[in-house]
Amino acid sequence: MARYNFRETERKWQEIWAARRTFAVTEDAARPKYYVLEMFPYPSGRLHIGHMRNYTIGDVVARFKRAQGFNVLHPMGWDAFGLPAENAAIANRVHPRSWTFENIRVMGEQLRLMGLAYDWEREIATCTPEYYKHEQKMFLDFLKAGLAYRKESWVNWDPVENTVLANEQVIDGRGWRSGAPVEKRRLAQWFLRITAFADELLDAIDGLERWPDKVRLMQENWIGKSTGVRLTFDITTADGEPGPAVEVYTTRPDTLFGASFLALSPNHPVAGTLAETRPELGAFIAECNRIGTSEEAIETAEKRGVDTGLRAVHPFIDGHSLPVYVANFVLMEYGTGAIFGCPGHDQRDLDFARKYDLPVIPVVLPPDADPDGFAIGIEAYTGPGRMINSGFLDGMTVDEAKAEAGRRIEAMGRGTRTTQYRLRDWGVSRQRYWGCPIPVMYRPDGTVVPVPEDQLPVTLPDDIDLETPGNPLANHPTWKYVTCPETGGQLIRETDTFDTFFESSWYFLRFTSPDSTDTGFDRSAAEYWMPVDQYIGGIEHAVLHLLYARFFTRALKGCGYLDVSEPFAGLMTQGMVTHPTYRDADGQWMYPEEVEERDGVLVGRSDGRPVALGRLEKMSKSKKNVVGLEEIVGSHGADTARFLLLSDSPPERDLEWSSAGIDGAWRFLNRVWRLVEEPAVPLAASGTPVPADLAGPALETRRLVHKTIAAVTDDLTRFHFNKAVARIRELATGLGELEAAAEAPGAPVVLREGVEALVQLLAPMTPHLAEEAWQALGHDTVIADQPWPVADASLVADDTVTVAVQVNGKLRATLAIARDAPQATVEAAALADPAIVRTLDGKPVKKVIVVPNRIVNIVA
Repeated sequence: MARYNFRETERKWQEIWAARRTFAVTEDAARPKYYVLEMFPYPSGRLHIGHMRNYTIGDVVARFKRAQGFNVLHPMGWDAFGLPAENAAIANRVHPRSWTFENIRVMGEQLRLMGLAYDWEREIATCTPEYYKHEQKMFLDFLKAGLAYRKESWVNWDPVENTVLANEQVIDGRGWRSGAPVEKRRLAQWFLRITAFADELLDAIDGLERWPDKVRLMQENWIGKSTGVRLTFDITTADGEPGPAVEVYTTRPDTLFGASFLALSPNHPVAGTLAETRPELGAFIAECNRIGTSEEAIETAEKRGVDTGLRAVHPFIDGHSLPVYVANFVLMEYGTGAIFGCPGHDQRDLDFARKYDLPVIPVVLPPDADPDGFAIGIEAYTGPGRMINSGFLDGMTVDEAKAEAGRRIEAMGRGTRTTQYRLRDWGVSRQRYWGCPIPVMYRPDGTVVPVPEDQLPVTLPDDIDLETPGNPLANHPTWKYVTCPETGGQLIRETDTFDTFFESSWYFLRFTSPDSTDTGFDRSAAEYWMPVDQYIGGIEHAVLHLLYARFFTRALKGCGYLDVSEPFAGLMTQGMVTHPTYRDADGQWMYPEEVEERDGVLVGRSDGRPVALGRLEKMSKSKKNVVGLEEIVGSHGADTARFLLLSDSPPERDLEWSSAGIDGAWRFLNRVWRLVEEPAVPLAASGTPVPADLAGPALETRRLVHKTIAAVTDDLTRFHFNKAVARIRELATGLGELEAAAEAPGAPVVLREGVEALVQLLAPMTPHLAEEAWQALGHDTVIADQPWPVADASLVADDTVTVAVQVNGKLRATLAIARDAPQATVEAAALADPAIVRTLDGKPVKKVIVVPNRIVNIVA
């Protein structure tokens, strides 16, 4: 038999789907809708096989739902703004737009090679004015609604590049490109008021039932709602004079008796005032400002501080005061920028206290601990217990002590109980060229003037200099200067651009009506398709992108754009595709195709030098452990790659890519093709009735066919793709066994039914092979338009059941017995079972309890 010709077949069916507009959709109120969406890619270059897992998963879901009768929207587009385009433009001396659209062209061709069922007529790129003019209008509406505002905030500043750096661009306190020590500066930035929706975003998480628990928890933690107390400490100077009061926010007022210090953020106003006359404090603050602004950078830095000489008066202990430090681990952006440290019950505080030899006073006694012998060692105690060493709080539980301490503080007039959030408003300003211009202007006095809506979009200038340090738009000689529409005077454009999360926070709405010109999307279309029924993407987007999109949808609802709150009803976070890594004798990474095995040893293919085999890691271009998409499609076909990506591992777990795996998938698809093209037993004509007296191997195989249909349907519904693949393999084996029993009555009819079912079950996974096989089976329809097969319930139900047999409550045997058999028959079979006879060993039976189709319990 000639092997399945995947090259001709895949190209043929891709052309047919495109010509027929098979996957193009419109709203249809008569059909249930299903919107499946994979997180759209950044056009960074070429795709490798590791990128294809989430697109393949989404395609299987889309094709499956389509076969079940849903009106399926499955679009694709490009998250096309971003800093990498600027960097590539500088490196390659091309315009970011040219680099971006060339990558879109290449990656689009790669995706088409995989036969993905996208409605390509809805393709979008966020860097086009046709797209971003609408988000400029949205921003102006947010500004009118009080959801956008401008304020000064701390940023990472590269003094050589003269630009703001993202936290990820600060490496060991230095700019990633210049290598210069990074500074913190306060700059005017635009923000979106996401905190106005904090409670709503938090409360709605419980309703996201089809989201992974891990992601829901991550969102809850990021919003970080806490109840605590805002407490004011009176301050005295070294000479006993009153100093500026310091307000602290704490969620643990119960631990105040264990406090041993106060700590201020390096950017706290009190710290700044003290630094004016304390050079060593000023130097320490400058050093802290080089750490970067990310919480991760601050948390991982060594805990250090400077004693200010100030003392904080303890609110509960008369005559007692605490030293006040400026510490590098206190964030100005969280709470009040000041904390009290209780080393016994906070690890960060304990590390600091040990370093500066401060008291460590335990105030929470663990359950069952000895109050006389309990002490804090190298780890703080953060669990439950009762209060000790705490005056009027002694003996209370932690929760009781929190409540009582809060009441006392309020009664003393020292503070108030309040709710705090970890969530901060979203800073959307970026000092970059390749982004959406922020549509505002400024008068000479700093007054903000929104760009009139009839002047949108504000587009980027083409003649841009990316070589000169600083903000490219601010450096442009003419672009930023405009005439005021009201006074005729000169205005200055905002030269910052939007954070690229801005574009990805509403692109799923644009897909519902990508040709809409008046607004970003047609309201009726959006309300037909939204929410996205199944969203698919990496766990790395579990917080920011998903949280921003949830906020953005609510903000648009508040501005009258649509009546939808949650954008994504279901979420799947797929695992990575992994591959071994390789290094040459010089420690340099090597591509898999540069390595071969000779006499059991890995060597370089070109020079024969030894190669070190590294661990399995996520496919990444930086470590060169990638497998080219075109390489696999060219050697084995898109369907083979798709089949392997769905096999072996649940979708939420990592999957190892191997040459053995791809070869095995290829062999299986050829087995399927043989069943269709050259069956050992000629298949009956399509539609031939199944004999009523079917029995023996033919009946058992027909049962297998319908059980497989039922099980695969359930597996795909639950996204158990690897289980579905295993069942399909079992079905192919069963059909092959029936071929071997050629003389079995009814075999040609059952084989016809079974092979057609096999092809239909494979259609979402290996669509090109399925289309070609369907045609070879004599059908003149496209399998993509065929309804999903439905199992015959009478064939799915087993005639026999497995019943457990217990003696005096212990399992001793199992019985295969006819379903719903009479109780006397079941009892007799149980007592006659050899294992039960041995167990009873002549003991008299007092009672036999039969639970139909489940269990027999013998009391002896």
